[in-house]
Amino acid sequence: MDIEELYDAADRERIVAEPPKRVDAPVRTAFERDRARVVHAAASRRLAAKTQVVGPQSDDFVRNRLTHSLEVAQVARDLARALGCHADVTETAALAHDLGHPPFGHNGERVLAELSQDCGGFEGNAQTLRLLTRLEAKTFSETGSVGLNLTRATLDACTKYPWTRAFAGHPEGVHADGTPRLVVKFGVFDDDVEVFSWLRRGIEGTRKCLEAQVMDLADDVAYSVHDVEDAIVADRLDLTRLDREALWDTVRAWHLPECDDAELDAALGAMQAQESWPQTPYDGSRRSLAAIKNLTSDLIGRFCGSAQTATFAAADGPFVRHRADLVVPRQTEIEIGILKGIAAHYVMQAQDRVDLMERQRALIAELFTALWDRGVDGLDRSFVGDWESATTDATRRRVIVDQVASYTDARAISRHAELTR
Repeated sequence: MDIEELYDAADRERIVAEPPKRVDAPVRTAFERDRARVVHAAASRRLAAKTQVVGPQSDDFVRNRLTHSLEVAQVARDLARALGCHADVTETAALAHDLGHPPFGHNGERVLAELSQDCGGFEGNAQTLRLLTRLEAKTFSETGSVGLNLTRATLDACTKYPWTRAFAGHPEGVHADGTPRLVVKFGVFDDDVEVFSWLRRGIEGTRKCLEAQVMDLADDVAYSVHDVEDAIVADRLDLTRLDREALWDTVRAWHLPECDDAELDAALGAMQAQESWPQTPYDGSRRSLAAIKNLTSDLIGRFCGSAQTATFAAADGPFVRHRADLVVPRQTEIEIGILKGIAAHYVMQAQDRVDLMERQRALIAELFTALWDRGVDGLDRSFVGDWESATTDATRRRVIVDQVASYTDARAISRHAELTR
């Protein structure tokens, strides 16, 4: 069956119906148009100046949120094509998955969550849905902006945590950037439930669609592999000299608390058995750079290939929407967890980074307070209408949260300096 036939009219439905495009315009499917809208969104451009692990201004090589999203999109698209789900839907979800992150990544998210307890809390994935369906201006209905007016299937694929804050579990562990998971994970704010109900129409429970599951795995794969690559190039890590005793303590503390030394040794040994695993230290030469690229390529292929094989073994398909689930073998989860632990041990726990993150949290808190004290006079023009239509302090605080979350790292720093001098 053709891939387009596996997605019906309800999957392609938009919040606001749109007329056909001009007859002389290039013919694009509904899902291709969704992808283009995310690519051209202002929120996508801002990702280039938002922290992934370290600040985007700190190094020419280091990843930022945009380059990370592009890498996740490539991994997600390839895996989607291999499984038989729609590559455009899955890639769009990957391109959009970090749009809601505030300045300084999870570190900034933590502060906004603390400051917004009385107005619905804050979570980066819920903010992504808010951007796609409200804040990123493209289409208007009679009641206001509906954001990019994406299709139901694409919005569902963008929903990594399909539940509200009331149904969120207790946070555990740490994020990829080393910040503790203090923010409960949910995918929709209470005042966005109406659009969430629309996109989840006919779906019972909190199961993620297959495309969202692929996006989620692609995110894990990309940052686990690329954080290690960044650490090697930054001269913080030598894969030929790993202190296993200390490393396994970090891996268990951060990601795999149930794994014993033997299980971790076996998983690391399986990765080291790959021909591309380095046998000599990185020296900055082109040959060394090529060797690292071969390693990252092999690891990505290894993880995605294992998930594809396990998924095909578990069901007959079709592997689309809510008709199947992605299966990730336990061995693959452990290997990914080890790579995350390697980055955590050699990069995330560095004292200079810990000190910087503390200063960033203070800056976001002070910026929020300064904007709240300034009120409508401190807002960008695009948020003024939201403030003027707000009827309570809680809804006005949500406007300030939206404003701060939209800032890049540099913009947050400059606004803080402007408002607190």
